[in-house]
Amino acid sequence: MDLGLQGKTALVLGGSKGLGRGVADALAAEGVAVALLARGKEALDEAVAQINSRGGRAIAVPADLGEWSTVERAANTARQQLGPIDILLNNSGGPPPSRAIGIAPEVWEAQFRAMVLVFFRLTDLLLPDMRRRKWGRIINVASESVVQPIPQIAISNTLRASVVGWAKTLAGEVARDGITVNTLLPGAFDTDRVRQIQQATSAREGVSLEELVQRAVRNIPVGRMGTPAEFGAMAAFLASPLAGYITGSTIRLDGGSIRSV
Repeated sequence: MDLGLQGKTALVLGGSKGLGRGVADALAAEGVAVALLARGKEALDEAVAQINSRGGRAIAVPADLGEWSTVERAANTARQQLGPIDILLNNSGGPPPSRAIGIAPEVWEAQFRAMVLVFFRLTDLLLPDMRRRKWGRIINVASESVVQPIPQIAISNTLRASVVGWAKTLAGEVARDGITVNTLLPGAFDTDRVRQIQQATSAREGVSLEELVQRAVRNIPVGRMGTPAEFGAMAAFLASPLAGYITGSTIRLDGGSIRSV
């Protein structure tokens, strides 16, 4: 299916690995020029090289989501090299595990800057161009935990939920400008971060990786974790003109693991 995205531009946060990389690959395959934003230069350069080798157009714009000056500089570089940004994928890494009790204020503040405030500021930076052209797509990556909180990740449960509230409000404010705002709620996906966590858990608990994978999929009705390509396909559809009537939505990509309606 031709999604009608040829010639569009996108800024993809966390675009060098994992779910962000899945989105970048999917958009590039549809003819979108993509700017990949992440901290690690080596991974960024590798991702850009692979996309370009397949006939896509990608550039690297290194930045640290916790340092706004670097993000602003990266966004402006993307606009200078690719033109006005049509599609923004707001995506951040996960915070350290924690209970809800006893989190230091400075930890809350640092994680809020890197996981939430950066989305708000970057969207505000790019929205004027979208509004002038009467077209734009803002896609946020949150987590299934905003529907079904996960024990031991209180920071993530809390801050991801705030993104959903902001996105729903924003969607109503910009819909008449041809801009949609939607939030994806991923469940368990097979990414580098998940594998690293599993390896650390395996070493700490003396449990085999095979057993940890079985644990992870035990409560997923489809019987497996998702792939970044599947995640990217949904994001590419939401970014397309075909999805112009979908806005203010939270969309689950969880293999059925969330039990509520």
